[in-house]
Amino acid sequence: MSFSKFTEQDYDQINRSYGELKAAAQNRCANSEELDVVQKAFDFANEAHKNVRRHSGDPYILHPLEVAKIVVSDIGLGYKSISAALLHDVVEDTDYTVDDLRNLFGDKIASLVDGLTKIKTVLDNEDRTKKLSDSSQESLQAENFKRILLTLNDDVRVVLIKLADRLHNCRTIEFMPEYKRDKILGETMFIFIPLAHRLGLYEIKSEMENICLKYKEPDAYNEISALVNKNIAGQEKQIDDFIAPISEALKDAGFDFVVRKRVKTPYSIWHKMQTKNITFEQVYDLYALRIVFNPDPNSKESERDQCYHIFSIITGIYRYKPDRVRDWVKHPKSNGYEALHCTLMSDKGIWIEVQIRSKRMDDIAEKGIAAHWTYKQEGYISENDSEMDKWLAKVKEILVSPDVNALELLDIIHNDLTSSEITVFTPKGDQKTIRKGATALDFAYLIHTEIGNKAIAAKINMRLVTLSHVLKTGDQIEIITAENGKPKREWLQFLQTRHARNIVIDYFKGHKKEVVEAGRKLLKENFEARGYRMSDDAVALLVDHFNIPSRSTEEFMFRIGLGLVKLDDLSEILVSEKMDKNHSYWSSFLRFGKKKEAAAPVRKPDKDEYVIASCCRPIPGDSVIGIKSPDGVVTVHKKSCPVADSIASKHGDWVVVPQWGGSADDQAFPVRLSFKGIDRMGLLNEISRYISLVMGVNMKKVFLSTEEGIFDGYIDLLVHDKTALERMIRKLASIDGVQSVARTDM
Repeated sequence: MSFSKFTEQDYDQINRSYGELKAAAQNRCANSEELDVVQKAFDFANEAHKNVRRHSGDPYILHPLEVAKIVVSDIGLGYKSISAALLHDVVEDTDYTVDDLRNLFGDKIASLVDGLTKIKTVLDNEDRTKKLSDSSQESLQAENFKRILLTLNDDVRVVLIKLADRLHNCRTIEFMPEYKRDKILGETMFIFIPLAHRLGLYEIKSEMENICLKYKEPDAYNEISALVNKNIAGQEKQIDDFIAPISEALKDAGFDFVVRKRVKTPYSIWHKMQTKNITFEQVYDLYALRIVFNPDPNSKESERDQCYHIFSIITGIYRYKPDRVRDWVKHPKSNGYEALHCTLMSDKGIWIEVQIRSKRMDDIAEKGIAAHWTYKQEGYISENDSEMDKWLAKVKEILVSPDVNALELLDIIHNDLTSSEITVFTPKGDQKTIRKGATALDFAYLIHTEIGNKAIAAKINMRLVTLSHVLKTGDQIEIITAENGKPKREWLQFLQTRHARNIVIDYFKGHKKEVVEAGRKLLKENFEARGYRMSDDAVALLVDHFNIPSRSTEEFMFRIGLGLVKLDDLSEILVSEKMDKNHSYWSSFLRFGKKKEAAAPVRKPDKDEYVIASCCRPIPGDSVIGIKSPDGVVTVHKKSCPVADSIASKHGDWVVVPQWGGSADDQAFPVRLSFKGIDRMGLLNEISRYISLVMGVNMKKVFLSTEEGIFDGYIDLLVHDKTALERMIRKLASIDGVQSVARTDM
């Protein structure tokens, strides 16, 4: 922030922005008294932030104004939340207190601002971060996110306003120094985007995803955006022609509706290309239509049945892809999302996704939990009402657990936020929702603790299976129990749901002494097998490495005894703490980027402190982020690497800005190219000849398999930089028979 007297142009900009907010607020406020509170909050915040500017040079008050607009227009919250958004930086950045706000605006608005202030105090106070001990620094950001999540159970509006605040910070992220930008984008990808998804805020989620892609993978973002724009220009009329008979048929059937056109976002296209190893041209459902209808209250058909009626009409006009039908009307998602999706083939041969929603479903899809609760208050009770409450209760259970430290909590919440769900059935046909990847034993514990504890086997669709059998959507499960059955330690090796794992761990807490002794014995055996002596110092080092709560040696032994701590890398862990790290191999290809602000929280690392991350293997030309651990080593990741996002979300002060520099002509970097295509005589020879003879690139490993005329596989090779790699990919993709070639993880 900076200070300089506002100009007439500044005041005009502020007044225009407030005028836009006031117009939006009028549609949401129930009466003039509520609108007066919004006016009062604006006047107060405007005076408090007078002559204060952001990094961009704009008046600071424009930030809370934009946050308030998102709160009312994109999330649909009311006057108290709008007022809290306007006031959310006042306590942190001025001399006013929460008590001052309480006296002026009442308890609820003051408590919302207080919740937001407590979050912001930890998130932004980097000077405080520098003064903390290493152990405190490790958990500072994680404690902050724990604080954010705790507000879910106090008042979810605090989290919703925080999401609006994060979205606007993302919109203006270009004005931030790069190290802070990388930190914020890492946090956004790891926590805020999954949180927006879980709360049903799809528009906010999509916008944040696209901003992250724009700054993490700018080349991919620009290329995909250009291809999308070119594609739209060439097929706009075809889409309109596709819509015409649908609109006519729905009008004839008496539906009150609108049809909206949508194109997949650059991020969703990029993500599909990455996860499925396909090209842009192979993303066949590039276009989507949304049919939003107002249910006829006089119809004998329910809202759900009217969705199916529309489905029957449009699939009578166009052929649909059966395996692409997604029925979230009968089985809504746990965040309240309801819609019926199908993919239709146009007369021109284009696959187009069609989403069918009622007006209520569309509001919930756009504004998430806020709209869901609004409809509930108005008397509309959904079959899915309890799912959000169940999730909030589960979050609270995790948050209050004394056995979970802040860093573990962050991973647990992230995994929970990003996990997919499947639908399964009891022997009586009752429907149950469980996370994707769950086992029969997880299902047993979902039904009842005693059924899980006494389980010995299961029947899936009438076929006998083990308890570790992984469930699939539609499975019907019967659990077989024995009266003398009891939990086994090895169950923890395959249980997937936290609920089930906690029950088993709690059972063994009743036998803690013997489990601790078993863990101590196992650790000692592992030390001796590797030629080490198990000293107190060595054990303390491991306790610290594994982030054991309260640094408890007994808890560490207990976790080893249960198999929760893996000792496979024991030698590497012990050696890495003592070895003299010498990474000169990479030093000539990386140089530290110039700090853009004197307050950058890192010093310039020595030239021999860089290593290339094995998880994403960046090469010269990739956009990269540096993670500087306490031992001084900077690990260089691709900016799009999820591992880097995870670390940046927990240790924002570790983020540094490396840049590729120097000449890499005498060094090569490992990459993997994955192929798919139509097999023919001499194809492999042509591919390998181009790589080795024309490009002069050394191939390290080749794996290609053929089945019924289709081949796929990969080639590991060494390249000098991204430019050479992209040139090679373009040439290989043009070889007859090669359908797709893409850089993938090794």
